[in-house]
Amino acid sequence: MLDARLRPLIDPPLNQMGRLLARAGVGPNTVTLTGFALGMGAAIAIAAGYVLTGLFLIALNRLADGLDGAVARATRKTDLGGFLDITLDFFFYGAIPLAFAILDPQANALAAAALLASFYANGSAFLAFAIMAEKNSLATATQGQKSLYYLGGLAEGTETIALFLLMALFPGWFPVLAWGFAAVCLVSAGARVLIGVRALHPD
Repeated sequence: MLDARLRPLIDPPLNQMGRLLARAGVGPNTVTLTGFALGMGAAIAIAAGYVLTGLFLIALNRLADGLDGAVARATRKTDLGGFLDITLDFFFYGAIPLAFAILDPQANALAAAALLASFYANGSAFLAFAIMAEKNSLATATQGQKSLYYLGGLAEGTETIALFLLMALFPGWFPVLAWGFAAVCLVSAGARVLIGVRALHPD
C-alpha cells in the first residue's frame, strides 16, 4: 500500500547510488546475491538469539534490494536479474518468520505458521496474476519499473519490512505482530484475487 507513495522519495538517492556502483563495475546480480546473503545472515542471527544483529542485517538486505534495481537501471535490466530479485525476496520473506519460530518455538511457532501461510496466499495471488498479465500484455509502472506486473495490495514490501524491523526491535511482540499481519495479508490476498478476476474476466 505504501510502496508507490515512497517511490518518489527513495528512487532518486537509490538511483544515484546505483550509478556509482555501476561505474565501479558492480553488477545488479552481485548486489542481489549480496543482499540475499545478508538476509539469510539476519535469519540465522535471529534464530541464534542475536536479534539486534538480525535487525541490522535486515536493514542492509533491504538496502541491497533497492540498489540492485538501481544498478540495473544504470546498466541493463535482464530477465535473469528480475527472476533472482523476486525469487530471493520470497526466500527472505519466509526465512525471517521461521527464524523467530526457531528462536522461541513455544511462543512463536503457531503465529509464524499463520504468517507464513498468509505470505503463501498473498504471494501466489501476486505471482499468478503476473504470469497472466504477461500473457495478456498487461503492464503498469505504478510501483516503479519492474520486471513483472506488480499488483499492489494492502501488504507490500514496505509494510513487510516495517513488520520485520518491529519484530526485531520487540521480539516479545512477535506473536501479536505475526497474527495481526497475517490477517492483513489474507485480506490483501483476497483483494488481489478479486482484482485479478476483474482484469482477466472475458467481456
